Amino acid sequence: MGTRWPCSRRSPVADQPYLTRTAIQPGELLAAVSDPALGGSVLFLGSVRRSEQDGPVVAIEYSAYEAMVAAELERILAEARERWPGARLAAVQRVGTIPAGEASIGIAAALPHRAEAFAACRYVIEEIKRRLPVWKREMFEDGRRGWKVQA
Repeated sequence: MGTRWPCSRRSPVADQPYLTRTAIQPGELLAAVSDPALGGSVLFLGSVRRSEQDGPVVAIEYSAYEAMVAAELERILAEARERWPGARLAAVQRVGTIPAGEASIGIAAALPHRAEAFAACRYVIEEIKRRLPVWKREMFEDGRRGWKVQA
């Protein structure tokens, strides 16, 4: 049986935590927000990237203040539900060492219309990036490591 991610219609206390040490399953996030009455579903995956701008990153080590993540994510999702009543939302942050190309965060939002679903999903990711107590240490090809500052 798959992972059940907390979302707006179920009590997150009874479900899995918002943090995972395993690969994020996009289908499970979408299933968590699925509802035949909601026509717009959006899935956002943020992946570890390797680019000219970021350098020869081979992985990022994510760490979190785990005791605070659930409470802060609950606040973020509650705020989104106030702005978009009826929204179904699910989010998961991966921790540990994540290789380039793999997802480090996943967010799903479902609402009656696509514009609302995109807006709610964007709100959640922007607030997570701003407020969630998660830190990133980049690992480079040559063995160097360095803490990444949020942009």
